[in-house]
Order: sequence, then structure tokens, then C-alpha cells
Amino acid sequence: MNPYEIIVRPIDTEKTRYQASELGQYTFEVHSGANKIEVKRAIEKIYGVQVASVNTIVMPAKISRRHGRRRVMRRRVWKKALVTLAPGQRMEVFEGV
Repeated sequence: MNPYEIIVRPIDTEKTRYQASELGQYTFEVHSGANKIEVKRAIEKIYGVQVASVNTIVMPAKISRRHGRRRVMRRRVWKKALVTLAPGQRMEVFEGV
């Protein structure tokens, strides 16, 4: 699979900015069929850094009701990867925002 198909988008929130600056961990939305090894290789190829570890989480669908009982909306299931870089490595994904 193409590395750009595996990594869907970086997730940029206040929590992920803290993790990036303090712990060297970055969060990405990844393809639902990708495993940890594929995510590691894709990050190393796209961003040119050394990855120490990858943790993946399948985020469940969320159901919300709007305007009473009749209108039900369902968010999709997606996969999140928490990537920890080797000591001394940094990514420029979240910098300058």
C-alpha cells in the first residue's frame, strides 16, 4: 500500500500538541486496514524520522440524536495511531500553527 494512502491526516488538538512538545508523540488518522508495521514505515518514509513505537486504536462510531428521536446521525468508525519518535527526533507537522 502507498504510504500516502496509509496516513490519512495528522490530528491537531491541544492534547496532541502537548504530547508532541513534551513526549515526542504524534497522532495520526490512518487507514483502517493498516497495521503497526505499515504505519511505522509510512511515517519514516514521508517525514524522514525514526519511529520508536506505534500504538493503534480503533475509534468506535458515535451516535447522536438531533431534534428529537427521529433524526439519528452516526459517525464512522476510524483508526488512530499514536506514534512515538526516537529520542532527539522531531516532526514539523504541528510546528508553526
